[in-house]
Amino acid sequence: MTKKVDQPTYEIDSAVHGRFDERNTIFMRRFWDHAASFHGVEYRDRAAERIATGEPGYSRIEFARILASWTVHDCFGGAFSWSRLGEADPSMMQFDRYADDPDEMTRQVKKTAKLFGASLVGICEVNKQWIYSHNRSGDAVAIPSECTTAIVMAIEMDKEGVATSPEYASAVATGVGYSKMAFAIASLSEFLRNLRYKALPMGNDTALSIPLAIDAGLGQLGRNGLLVTPEFGPRIRLCKVLTDMPLVVDQPIDFGLTTFCKTCDRCSTACEADAISTEPEPTFEIACPSNNPGIKRWAVNADGCYNFWAKNSAACSNCIAACPFSKIG
Repeated sequence: MTKKVDQPTYEIDSAVHGRFDERNTIFMRRFWDHAASFHGVEYRDRAAERIATGEPGYSRIEFARILASWTVHDCFGGAFSWSRLGEADPSMMQFDRYADDPDEMTRQVKKTAKLFGASLVGICEVNKQWIYSHNRSGDAVAIPSECTTAIVMAIEMDKEGVATSPEYASAVATGVGYSKMAFAIASLSEFLRNLRYKALPMGNDTALSIPLAIDAGLGQLGRNGLLVTPEFGPRIRLCKVLTDMPLVVDQPIDFGLTTFCKTCDRCSTACEADAISTEPEPTFEIACPSNNPGIKRWAVNADGCYNFWAKNSAACSNCIAACPFSKIG
């Protein structure tokens, strides 16, 4: 049973917790962390070797699909622009900033987000502790003070593709999710700008998606370290748009996930890297440098996870496929 709650379902130790540095994410550490076992390793480097084995699920065709699936995300840099894309249509000049009742504006924003591909949409106030302290280039991250609201979207990933994990078809589902994400945030941002509001689209950059999604009432944090939603489990990709449009925020939800995860070990059993904790209770302990201290959870060893990706020559979704809430038979 899903219920709305007054406070998010995570627990923070404010004496330890601080804003996370994006350079400490697993994908950035491979460039600078010489102590990491995966330093300098691009996880797709062994694709030719893997394809040459002739193993089912690892064909040249599927690998070509993986690279193609990321096209919109990787090649449409404008999706992440904080400014209008191109010149404003001259017909806009006749309009001032649009204003209506916040309830109605919220309804229209959510309707628009779903038209542009969002499977789930939630809204929350921007908690600055979820903004990265520094971006991947080492620059301090600053959000315009007027952008106090986050529109958080979840994009469902293909069920059949995810079910094949860790084969290449599951990585195609991941890439398609990211490309849909880029389209959704770019289009929603232009919608907000057309109504003369600010829009800051974000994928995995600038701010942490999972806690914002929890604040926006989309789901809870699972044993696998991912957002788990009642509708699709962790079989989603997250993105968000920060704005100064006055909107009505959603309440966080609790559908009993933490209690469920305490006795369910399907994701940890399915993890071929042994990267997911098997402990019965969440703790404040961290498993690797890519975990931010001060958060009570089952910390995931992202180092081991990435090393398996490199061995697999593609992204892995075993923990997503194994989760009962993903609704994969």
